[in-house]
Amino acid sequence: MTIYSSLFEKRDLPTRIMYDEQLASYRIADSLANFLPSVHSNHSIVFICIGTDRSTGDSLGPLIGTLLNEKNIAPFSVYGTLDDPIHALNLEERLEEIKASHENPFIIGIDACLGRMKSVGAIQIGEGPVKPGSGVNKELPPVGNIHITGIVNVSGFMEFLVLQNTRLSLVLNMAKIVSKGIYHTSLRYMHTTEIKDYTLKERPM
Repeated sequence: MTIYSSLFEKRDLPTRIMYDEQLASYRIADSLANFLPSVHSNHSIVFICIGTDRSTGDSLGPLIGTLLNEKNIAPFSVYGTLDDPIHALNLEERLEEIKASHENPFIIGIDACLGRMKSVGAIQIGEGPVKPGSGVNKELPPVGNIHITGIVNVSGFMEFLVLQNTRLSLVLNMAKIVSKGIYHTSLRYMHTTEIKDYTLKERPM
C-alpha cells in the first residue's frame, strides 16, 4: 500500500479517473495504452499486482490480479492474486523471479493507495513505479516502469487501521473497473500485434 501524496510532485501528477464515472474502464484503457511500449519493441508487458487478502484496503492489487486471470489478456502477463499474493514478505524474491522469467519486461505496478477524502475512489495511471509499504512505514523496492494505483481510503492517521476498516465493496468495484480497463487495453494491443504480424507476412522478400 502506498501513500499517494509522498510519491509524486504536482507537475508529475498521473491521470486520475474516478471508478464510478461514466466509461471509466475505457478511459483507463485509453490512458494505459498511451504509456505502453510499441508492439514493435521487444518488451514483455507484465502486470505486478501488489497487496494481501489479509487487509481489506490492501486487497485491491490481488483482487485485480485474480479478475485478470479470469480473462484472456494475452499477450500480457499477470502476477499477484488472492491465491498467490505478492506482498511485503515476498516482494523482493518475486521481483527477481519475474524479471528472470521475462526478456526485457515492461512492468506495470498495481497497488492500493491512501489519499485525501475527496480523492477516495480515484484510479491513477502515471509514469514511474509504485513504492509498496510506504503507507505503513516499510522499506520495499519500487515496482514498475509505470503504475496504476487506487485510492481506497484516507491517509494521515493510523494507516494500518484505516486499511483494515476500508469497505470491501469499494475495493471490489474499483478492482472490477481496473481489470476491465486492462482487458480493453489487451484487446487493442493484441489487435495491433495481429496487424503487425500480417503486414510482415505480406511484405515482399
